[in-house]
Amino acid sequence: MRRKVIILGAAGRDFHDFNVVYRGDHDHEVVAFTATQIPNIVDRRYPAELAGGLYPDGIPIHAEQELEELIDRHGVHEVVFAYSDVAHVDVMHLAARAVARGADFRLLGATATMLRSARAVVSVCAVRTGAGKSPTSRKVAALLAAAGLRVVIVRHPMPYGDLAAQAVQRFATLEDLRRYDCTIEEMEEYEPHLQAGYVVYAGVDYERILRQAETEANVILWDGGNNDLPFYVPDLEIVVCDPHRPGHERTYWPGEANLRRAHVALLSKVDSARREDIDAVRASVRELAPKAEIVEAALAISLEEGGAELVRGKRVLVIEDGPTLTHGGMSYGAGVLAARANGATLVDPRPAAVGSLREVFAHNPHLAELLPAMGYGAAQVKELEETINRTDCEAVVIATPVDLRRLLRIDRPSVRVVYETEERTTPGLRELLAPVIAKARR
Repeated sequence: MRRKVIILGAAGRDFHDFNVVYRGDHDHEVVAFTATQIPNIVDRRYPAELAGGLYPDGIPIHAEQELEELIDRHGVHEVVFAYSDVAHVDVMHLAARAVARGADFRLLGATATMLRSARAVVSVCAVRTGAGKSPTSRKVAALLAAAGLRVVIVRHPMPYGDLAAQAVQRFATLEDLRRYDCTIEEMEEYEPHLQAGYVVYAGVDYERILRQAETEANVILWDGGNNDLPFYVPDLEIVVCDPHRPGHERTYWPGEANLRRAHVALLSKVDSARREDIDAVRASVRELAPKAEIVEAALAISLEEGGAELVRGKRVLVIEDGPTLTHGGMSYGAGVLAARANGATLVDPRPAAVGSLREVFAHNPHLAELLPAMGYGAAQVKELEETINRTDCEAVVIATPVDLRRLLRIDRPSVRVVYETEERTTPGLRELLAPVIAKARR
């Protein structure tokens, strides 16, 4: 009899683990996925065309709250945890729920879920969401391209729409973002790479994505999401650590596993973190990944030209990257730092929040004088726009990787925040990438 399995997920790692480990496995039957973290991803099905011949009707996706009832209804033998940026204690609470109901609880190993590429692979992952992974990825891509390599970026999945249609997505222009009906969260990750001239792949079926990406690259850059592990076997594994949250590198799943695997541990934001916190994270790296090279890097933050004059002495609304504040638990980001450094006063947007934005603030009481850029679907994007324009402020500071002015009608003067990774120690990323560059040139 096939062992019955439920995969706990959030529309990303869960589908990948199924595709790689369970899709053709005659010894196991995945009876359901569950979903959490992201709105509007439950009450769907993993489609039959992606699920394979053992699943002619596809696989239902339920809310995680239904876990016990699903175990009972299907006689489930095994519950597999497959999403990221979760405190160790919360993972074990889910394990307790499964075990109490009579099911085994499983974490799939890194090797079991990684695909091997015919090309050189560099991965950029992190110990927490919002650690500085995106600017590090941009820095690495620029260094690889400067070495004369054809760089293709494969981004961690964010399949929030039609899963079958999103199986393999190739982005080469900003128009492709509209063609694939991307959310703000997706645009934040893809747009900076596209503006720099790189091709980006994402989707659901990462075996098919890899094989297609290999046809136009001699090096693959895995741009990780949350604090998840890479989907591909890396030749160089760069893991970004955040000294603004010392200790988190050893208390979140799978961030700690990422750090223990790291070839390079990049300590981000050292220009704004306390030295004792930097030293604490450095000590964690030395204990958990003693062979890793440590790179200290600043997160250089600035306002676009003319921005300082626009915000100085003004009451401003700061808009920050949404996942950094929600999944990542940060109470501030680059926008807050830039606004304060330029003499602005921060405005609390909570009284102006509408619709789902009210719920976001209710579920994240650590957020006050800033607005998370939530945009999981057209309705939420409209609510974000309305909340911005209802907020009593003189100017808007936009610290999201995507230029919200291109997507929203903002009726106040606005300025964007720019932030880039700047290494402060040697050897730096250029030197540490040298073996990968040599392999890619062969």
